[in-house]
Amino acid sequence: MNQPVSFKCATHPNVETTLRCGKCGKPICPKCLVQTPVGARCRDCAGLYKLPTYRVSTVYYLRAAGAALGTAIVLGVVWGFISNLFSFGIFSLFIAAGIGWVIGEVTGLAINRKRGLWLAVIGGIAVAVCWGVYFFISGRSFGLGINLAVNIAVIVIGIVSAASRLR
Repeated sequence: MNQPVSFKCATHPNVETTLRCGKCGKPICPKCLVQTPVGARCRDCAGLYKLPTYRVSTVYYLRAAGAALGTAIVLGVVWGFISNLFSFGIFSLFIAAGIGWVIGEVTGLAINRKRGLWLAVIGGIAVAVCWGVYFFISGRSFGLGINLAVNIAVIVIGIVSAASRLR
């Protein structure tokens, strides 16, 4: 009766295995195995990589930051001047969602629809900057009591809206 030949895993030298990569023949243990449509492969031969949508370089992060902060400042100034003319009250929640969506959309367009956690963080920071500019331009305070709760809800809704466009 023939016994299978055992090898040491190329990645984990203390693990014995009878498995080999179907492409390069390198010994692999069950932890290293990647099942592909054409059989078991090592990680190198399986070609594991992120989708192009999630591969974001430094240039894209810089473009995202510039687009997000530029949009946030413009929207904050416009919203500050408009809020001095009209009082929107609870409708500010809807406006916050719209501002977050616009920041996320403009940023997404600037970076060819790339996505990722850090892009969502950039969008969220841009929304916070937008509301900071809004408070500065409108001359309003953050408020106490119900005003504080509404202002926090407005900022959170805007951040979630922007982040959902970029995550």
